[in-house]
Amino acid sequence: MFEATKKLMNEMKLYGMLSSLEMRLSDATTHAWGHCDFLSALITDEKIHRENQQIKRRISAARFRTEACAEKIDVTTKRNLSAAQVKDLMELRFLKEPRNVLIHGPTGVGKTFLATALGNQSCRKGFSCIFLGINELIERVDISRAEGTFLRFRDRLIKTDCLILDDLGIKKLAETLVQGLYDILEERYANKSTIITSQIPLENWKEVIEDTVALEAILDRLVHGAIRLNITGESMRKKRAQKLELDKPSGASGNSNIETLTAFCRRWLPFRKSSGSLSGNSAIGSIDFLPPSTIKPDR
Repeated sequence: MFEATKKLMNEMKLYGMLSSLEMRLSDATTHAWGHCDFLSALITDEKIHRENQQIKRRISAARFRTEACAEKIDVTTKRNLSAAQVKDLMELRFLKEPRNVLIHGPTGVGKTFLATALGNQSCRKGFSCIFLGINELIERVDISRAEGTFLRFRDRLIKTDCLILDDLGIKKLAETLVQGLYDILEERYANKSTIITSQIPLENWKEVIEDTVALEAILDRLVHGAIRLNITGESMRKKRAQKLELDKPSGASGNSNIETLTAFCRRWLPFRKSSGSLSGNSAIGSIDFLPPSTIKPDR
């Protein structure tokens, strides 16, 4: 009977109930649950399982480039971003109102990470999200136009609850892309939230969008009522690299690369030394590799 019940759960795709069934039977025996308590626990398990699966699907569909969440955002570094600001953003009121979020700052200060964390939070709270770097946007627009699927692709960008466009301004936008971008923002205006990261201040966007009329129309739909964040400070990548350098063992030296190569050669390349040894600062040219006929395969 028990195995038949498990089989039925599997056929009905009640995977949450199925995975917790034995545990809940044990809990029911230990705590003397009634039938209603047991059934309620199983239904709750199924609900949680389905919600988690939906979150995974939304995160997968968003196609984030990095794993980022609110807990990993560094608010201790001085970069004009406080813990209170992050907490307020993570409540996602900008999605419910809706309002755009414009994140500006020099390279490496964490613009993409913050935008991704907001997108990740959106997915966890039941909102759909699409993340696109500007280069990927250009490529996908070109491909969809060539394949005749541009309208379908555009509709996806219009309908998603949270659209993230990363690194806008990294290159000039072609007229066709500018028109497509305008159409998307026009449809999303006052209906959906768009997050944009850029190294270029808004007043310099004319370097990216040369058509002044289109630029004015795009900015009007982006900036009105938007949350604007100007992140400053040193590159976080540079700081991480410096920290890794400081965390190196005190005995580490420039010979580490040579030593790594030495270990590789000794493990995989049979050789004999003609002079000196392959260590320290010895030249790689001092190795005489054995002829292929003399190399015996490992058994």
